[in-house]
Amino acid sequence: MPSDSSYAFLKQLLGTPGPSGFERAPARVWRDEARKFAEVHGDVMGNSFAVVEGGGGPTVLLAGHVDEIGVIVTWVDDQGYVYFGPIGGWDPQVLVGQRVRLAGKDGDVIGVVGKKPIHLMKPEEREKASKITDLWIDVGATSKAEALGRVQVGDCGVIDAPMHELPNGRIVSRAIDDRVGAYVVLEAARRYAENPGAARVVAVATTQEEIGWRGGGAIAGAVHVNPVMAVAVDVTFATDHPGVEKKEHGEAALGGGPVLTRGSIISPVAFGLLRDAAERLKVPYTVHAAGRESFTDADSMHNAREGIATALLSIPNRYMHSPNEMVALADLDRAADVLAEACRAVTAETDFTDR
Repeated sequence: MPSDSSYAFLKQLLGTPGPSGFERAPARVWRDEARKFAEVHGDVMGNSFAVVEGGGGPTVLLAGHVDEIGVIVTWVDDQGYVYFGPIGGWDPQVLVGQRVRLAGKDGDVIGVVGKKPIHLMKPEEREKASKITDLWIDVGATSKAEALGRVQVGDCGVIDAPMHELPNGRIVSRAIDDRVGAYVVLEAARRYAENPGAARVVAVATTQEEIGWRGGGAIAGAVHVNPVMAVAVDVTFATDHPGVEKKEHGEAALGGGPVLTRGSIISPVAFGLLRDAAERLKVPYTVHAAGRESFTDADSMHNAREGIATALLSIPNRYMHSPNEMVALADLDRAADVLAEACRAVTAETDFTDR
């Protein structure tokens, strides 16, 4: 389990709003923690870097994205109702009736996502799934002028859902995807710093992954760091709840340890380093097969520069892209140990061309 200080950092990171493109606040939390043991800097993409020099050997990049999905204000009508678009991939049904926290010009503004009540719908309307264009945010204003005095077009927001602790070492939060990845890479760098190997390790809290069809902050970060190996740390769909076909989606259970991906974009050498580290530490893990892209930062990093040997380590996550994503703390702890151990195995003699 995480130490008390690391757990306090995790809770602060999960509680700090920061959708894609608006990551400044959680990035600041991450950098403040990183300064306790690493050399820290940032870039124009909003990426945050924590450098542990190690023994002067080759550079390894550990990347977890610090952004989350959210909403953005697009228009305010004459009655003061606020209309919005998505930041990242939403199931609109999740948004109905939620309380949201908008980053207004003078501070946070609380609002409620509104929709026509079911009692007022015609029978054919009741059977239709809601679209984001059917929804609005009610901030309690009585006019357009009043609403615009508090929020403006282009302001972002998140669902107003704090982290909660559940039994058996499980937590729920709206920002699990992927603040836990940003947490794990920094925790791995911390543990590596306590017992470093030859490699220079750079943990990166990347930006814009949820909207990163162009590569987001990860590709800029990978080019900047210039590593011989990169590991993306993200969440993956847990398959230990009702309604999921394991024959289609594989095995990933809360408490079952990290999930290591094998597939066409994954370096077999980098995968082997993670697998061997888990086995040396006797950490349970499962393997996920990806025949094409992984839909994570790994996709852009492996193709940066002339190519980077890339691996993907994932944390099983229930209820993805909802106000109550769920993970097991033990999986975060084990993932950090595996990453730190794998980094210790990278030396100048490690041959990543051995495919």
